[in-house]
This record gives sequence, C-alpha cells and structure tokens, in this order.
Amino acid sequence: MDKDKAMVAFQDKRIRRIWHNDEWHFSVVDIIQALTDSPSPRQYWGVLKSRESQLLTICLQLKLPAEDGKLRVTDCVNTKNAFRLIQSVPSRKAEPFKQWLAQLGHERIQEIENPELAQNRVKEYYELKGYPKDWIDKRLRGIAIRQELTDEWKSRGITGEIAFAILTNEITKATFGKTVQGYKQFKGLRKKNQNLRDHMTDWELIFTMLGEKATTDITKTRDAKGFRENKQAAQRGGQIAHNARKELEQETGKSVVSKGNFLGLSARKNIEYKRKKG
Repeated sequence: MDKDKAMVAFQDKRIRRIWHNDEWHFSVVDIIQALTDSPSPRQYWGVLKSRESQLLTICLQLKLPAEDGKLRVTDCVNTKNAFRLIQSVPSRKAEPFKQWLAQLGHERIQEIENPELAQNRVKEYYELKGYPKDWIDKRLRGIAIRQELTDEWKSRGITGEIAFAILTNEITKATFGKTVQGYKQFKGLRKKNQNLRDHMTDWELIFTMLGEKATTDITKTRDAKGFRENKQAAQRGGQIAHNARKELEQETGKSVVSKGNFLGLSARKNIEYKRKKG
C-alpha cells in the first residue's frame, strides 16, 4: 500500500493503518501516542496490556511500515476495537479521538453507498500531490478498470494478495516486457510502498488499462476457471496490449516504456507554492 494512503492524521499525529478483511486496522502504538503524548508509547502499551489482558484479544498482528521503511509486525485494532482501547486509556484526548474515528467510519459508509465519493477523495489526494489533471483522469479510470478485473477474479475463486500479484505480473510482463518489480527498479523506485502506477506516464497508464480490460473481457469470454486458466487469460490480455504498444512505437519511433517518474512531485509543488506566496 502507498504510504500516504496507509497513514491518517489525528490532530498533529500520524496513525498508521492497513486495509485488512474489508476494514481499516490501526496501529495500537500510534493510537497510544496520540492519546497520551507518551515518550515511550510501546512501553505504555506493554504495561497496559499486561494489566488488562483482555486487550490482547481485540488485537491482530499485522505488518505496517516502521520508521526504517521496512514492514514490521505490530498490534492493530479495527475501528470497533479502537473504541474499546480508548476506554482503557485515561486521557482527556479520548473524546476528540472518538469523534475522529466516528468520522472515518461515517466516510467509509458514505463511500460504500456512493462510490463516487471515494473517487473524489482519491482525486483530491492526487491534486494535493501536484499531479496534472489529465493524468489524474487516466489514473482514476485505471483504478475503475483494475477494480472490475479484481472483482472478476474474486468471482472465479481467485483470492489473496499473492494470487493477484502473480496474475498482475503476467499482464505487466506481457504488456511491457517487465515484471512489476523490474519496472519499479527501472523507474528508480526504491521503496516497497511506492506504487508503480503512480509513476507511470500517460501512455503507460493507457496500455496498463488496455491489458487489464482485455484480460477482464477474455476471462469472461473464456469463462476461465481456476488459477491456471485465469493466468492464461492474463497473459493473452497483456499480449494484446503489447501488440498495440509495439504498433504505436513503430509509428512514433518512441518507446512507451519510460524511466520517467513523479518522484519529488510534492516537494516541487511546495516550492512553487512558497514562491507564489513570496
């Protein structure tokens, strides 16, 4: 998950979170720090859970990005259990934190009822980062096509991040001649949480969409069943995008596969903003 999407703000504090089992889970240590301003939130949590052992039953151990950038296992709670945790922490900050969590839950319910709201929030995120508006439109369309594909996979019994990653790799490899990881390295993306698609050019996004849309339609037409058949559909969908890419490159004399990325985009936007204010 992208780092900015995996972090939410409570007042001036940052709370790490991860989407797991169709709901957000939040870092217990981060919640403790936000509520208590403790200089040692891990130690505080250790004392609290040893004193109230039932708190351990509401936690899940999930991997979240640590300060060193690596994914490390940490205690997490969903929104419901975050309220239970808050009740165990004597703090004057508890009430605004409850309101903050309630607002997050309310927004999620709104997004389920009206997916357009979720799309608008994603659009605002990219605008704040400084992405061009034309690029944002393509990125959002790509997200919708990707969702259609993953829904199709799920309906055919393909589940889990590993299976999705393998099938996605097949499409990307057929389309661009690179695996997702290889493409990230080609673009100079060093961190695990950097999303390749957030660093694609317009044409790269377009051919990514073509490969995934073709895969979706081929999967439906073939009525692909099981991992093997879905993998074959993914390879064929990527091949169709590959053929179209090669035709374009032959006409333009330019390679679609680019080292271009949007690293430092937010920093550049901040500099521009300061210049305008100055």
